[in-house]
Amino acid sequence: MKIGFIGLGIMGAPMAANLLKGGHQLCVYNRTKSKAVALIERGAEWGDSPKEIAKDADVIITMLENPTAVEEMAVGKDGFLKGLKKDTIWIDSSTVNPSFSKKMAKLANKHGVRFLDAPVSGSKVPAEKALLIFLVGGEQEDLSEIQPLLDLMGNKTIHVGENGKGAAMKIMINQLLGQSMLAFSESLSLGIAMGIDKTKAIDILLESAVTPPILNAFRSRIEDENYEPNFPLKHLQKDLQLFTDTAYEYERAVPLTNTAKEVYALAKQDKQGDLDFSSVFKFLNK
Repeated sequence: MKIGFIGLGIMGAPMAANLLKGGHQLCVYNRTKSKAVALIERGAEWGDSPKEIAKDADVIITMLENPTAVEEMAVGKDGFLKGLKKDTIWIDSSTVNPSFSKKMAKLANKHGVRFLDAPVSGSKVPAEKALLIFLVGGEQEDLSEIQPLLDLMGNKTIHVGENGKGAAMKIMINQLLGQSMLAFSESLSLGIAMGIDKTKAIDILLESAVTPPILNAFRSRIEDENYEPNFPLKHLQKDLQLFTDTAYEYERAVPLTNTAKEVYALAKQDKQGDLDFSSVFKFLNK
């Protein structure tokens, strides 16, 4: 199977590498070509534009930073949608808002292309180890057809429902992740200010029944102040923005998320956008 892969960032590059390991032909594109060098050395082809990647692809996968980037690659000047063969499947694994996924599904359908929104739960290390969880919106028949590809990149696939439902589930998960990290960071920061030893405070908080287990994975980052990005703070802040935008569309009040979004925005403004999102503790504990 010939696969076109667009977007070779922290997540996209290891996902593409796992497809290569699986024996598939891969043609890749990224706005910064240097990020494709390692994949090209391992056998991937380079496409000079999204449109060029599209012409021979059986499946195209996008893993991009935001809805604007996805739309540019799909329907911009050299967008891939016009070049895809009919019945090609487009898998968008980017984290975007549900209404945007529905919009892309309609555009794809007009070009005779089948669309799946398939964002992932997981960060850099799970992507490298093919341990991602795919949250999929779209037709079950289309998902079944490309399931072997997802199995090369992840270890679990959940069909959430129609187009847009995968995207919806992803922003719900990231909203909880961002809120959890922020609440933990506030509590720990105050504990330190009150004179409790940092390591002891972390021990007790992480052993508490009220702390989400996922935060154990970030212990060393906060304890050692090592914020090398697995999930950049700027991306988490963007995901919270997508959540609040979607809440507005559905006339739902989300006061806690609006507040959390602005705290992360302040941390990004403080030049922490490219650090791991757990660095919000660093911002609060100044």
